[in-house]
Amino acid sequence: MIKVSVMYPNGPEARFDEVYYRDQHMPMVKSLMGDYCKYYTVDRAIPSGSPDTNAPYIAMGHLFCESVEAFQAGFGPHTQQIMADIPNYTNQKPVIQISEVLVG
Repeated sequence: MIKVSVMYPNGPEARFDEVYYRDQHMPMVKSLMGDYCKYYTVDRAIPSGSPDTNAPYIAMGHLFCESVEAFQAGFGPHTQQIMADIPNYTNQKPVIQISEVLVG
């Protein structure tokens, strides 16, 4: 099993609409990917109260797939549509990491 983490950098000018991301964007991604995406999760950073210690990412989405090939098969044909939706919820460029899930 792999996890594709899509992380949105935090910062003074960062805008992130978590309701849109949670209720519109991620369900759309799951629907487009179908069974290639086993499930997904959405994380939101908790404000620390001090501007000097804010979390490096304002939010993250994680897609869980059987393999890199499964991710590519599910995401690849819809990349343009998925990426075109980003401005609807953030002004940040996502950082993407693919990890092997060792314990789940």
